[in-house]
Amino acid sequence: MTAELVPTPAGEARITYHRAAAPKAVLALGHGAGGGIEARDLVALAAALPPLGITVALVEQPWRVAGRRVAPAPKTLDAGWTPVAELLAGECVPLVVGGRSAGARVACRTGAATGAVGVVALAFPLHPPGRPEKSRAEELLGAGLPTLVVQSVADPFGGPAEFPEPPPGCALVPVPYGGHGFEVPKRAPMGQDEVLELITGAVGDWVLGLL
Repeated sequence: MTAELVPTPAGEARITYHRAAAPKAVLALGHGAGGGIEARDLVALAAALPPLGITVALVEQPWRVAGRRVAPAPKTLDAGWTPVAELLAGECVPLVVGGRSAGARVACRTGAATGAVGVVALAFPLHPPGRPEKSRAEELLGAGLPTLVVQSVADPFGGPAEFPEPPPGCALVPVPYGGHGFEVPKRAPMGQDEVLELITGAVGDWVLGLL
């Protein structure tokens, strides 16, 4: 595992690399507005995908690197992400961009412009909790790239049943238990490790299927 600081118009971002021995692709993943790259799904993907030939680059937005607690406006998030993705696009293997929650939104907005071949959207916040009329489906569908959405059925920001029909080349993977952070209640028939294995398996298969 290695780290690299990248200058952006929003300040320095940080990439933490989990490299594959013989990489076939790079998956760049951003974090949400309420946490960092220590999120359980990001950590699980960083551990599970390199043995499959997928280098995972976990990207910390400049506001997190600077120690601030509140995420900035979407335009600033995009400015803090785009130079990082453009750098990773030069790795000589295909780049897939993505992230969880707000990080998924950033990847959808900027992916096509940064040279990525696909988007992985983990816990995409389809709408604010309790406000389904405030849909962000257009942002998701406007990515212009093959997109994988991995969504918990109990996500208050929108469950799989609320998402529009995926266009050709895109896919939606329902996660049967867990909330917005894919956290699994103790009473669930599936354990936390099983849910994370479902997520990592779906993402790994989908990324390799793009190549």
